[in-house]
Order: sequence, then structure tokens, then C-alpha cells
Amino acid sequence: LAALERQVFDFLGYQWAPILANFLHIIIVILGLFGTIQYRPRYIVVYAIWTAVWVTWNIFIICFYLEVGGLSKDSELLTFNISRHQSWWSENGPGCVRKEAPMSGIKGLDSHSYVSVIGCALEYRYIEVMHSSFQILVALVGFVYACYVVSVFTEEEDSFDFIGGFDPFPLYHVNEKPTNLLFKQTYL
Repeated sequence: LAALERQVFDFLGYQWAPILANFLHIIIVILGLFGTIQYRPRYIVVYAIWTAVWVTWNIFIICFYLEVGGLSKDSELLTFNISRHQSWWSENGPGCVRKEAPMSGIKGLDSHSYVSVIGCALEYRYIEVMHSSFQILVALVGFVYACYVVSVFTEEEDSFDFIGGFDPFPLYHVNEKPTNLLFKQTYL
């Protein structure tokens, strides 16, 4: 649900790189759930590996919005340089008041207006950082759960009883004496 929520807000902001990453994340989560329901440890291992990639992606997003290193939140890196969109939260965050001023001297359908945002209770970059931090937390919980489920499934496979072949005390007792010796005691 958290990935779907994040996907919606990335779609609203036309953030194409996060949209693709979220889409892939949703598919892998479904695959992991399917693996859990169908007792397929390989699918769960794929999910566990993906959580490491997902944590790395979210750390990148945190660094991007906090402008760590050479990253800039104003760059068009997340939109693949296709558009000049930013995070949806930049104009629609809590308490934000959006004001549009038409560009002077430009008329027609292609004219763009200047958007200024004032009065935000929380900057959009911190909202994005909180989203990514929550995704990291959920991914870490998912990783631990996936490891636990894989260990349970592999223990069940190792202890599987092939009709009493591996157990020292088989569930089904097989008599190794011929039947005539068993009946001999009844005649005595």
C-alpha cells in the first residue's frame, strides 16, 4: 500500500524515474507475496534481493532531495530531462499557497505561468525524505520477514518424510519379518 501511495504522488509530479522504480517494486512485492502463498522460496529470495536494491534507491532519493554530494533537487534527473516537473509536494504540500503569475509578453496556448509557493508548513524535500525513509523501514521489515519465511520453507523441505525413508523412527512402521513368522506366535 505504501508503494501504491508513493506511485500515485510520483505520477502526479511526473517523476518518471521514481514511477518506473515504484512499478518494478510493486511487481516484485506481488511476486514475493505469490512466493509466500505458493511456498516458492526462490520468489521470496528474489524479493529479498530486491529489497536491498530498493533500500539503495531510497537512499539515493534521500541524498537527491537533501542535495548530498553533487546532487541537486532542482535538476531534471528524476524526469529523465523530458519535462521541468518537480515533486507534486513542491506545490501542494501541507499549508502551501500556490500563486500563478502569467509570463509577460508571451501570449498563446504555449505560454507558461510562473508559479510561486509560499507558506508551506513543511518543505517538499522533507516530505520526500520521509516517504523514502518509510520505504526503507518497510523494506527492512520485508527483508527480515522474507529471510524468516525462506528459512522456514527450507527447513520444511529438509525434514520432508519420503515414506519413512530418512527418519530413524518412521511414522509408518514397516515389519521386516515374514508374515508366517508373525502368525507362528498365534499358534503356540
